Amino acid sequence: MSVSLENKIHQIINDFEISSSEQFLEILGQIKPFFKNPLISEYLQGKIQKILDISDEVEKKKQCKALMPYLDWYLQGL
Repeated sequence: MSVSLENKIHQIINDFEISSSEQFLEILGQIKPFFKNPLISEYLQGKIQKILDISDEVEKKKQCKALMPYLDWYLQGL
């Protein structure tokens, strides 16, 4: 059985410290199209790319943590 996107988001939020930046960015990429404002989607795409370009996992996680509110907004119905 596949895990719903909402459950994956809850998992990432609850287990952020042990989740990888790749897992976080995958979820962020999945919710990106749901934002009504295309500028938000473009902004997130730029942030995702910037984080992917970083080689240090600690720095990636720091950047991901700054984007956590977008997961909350998705869960709240945008």
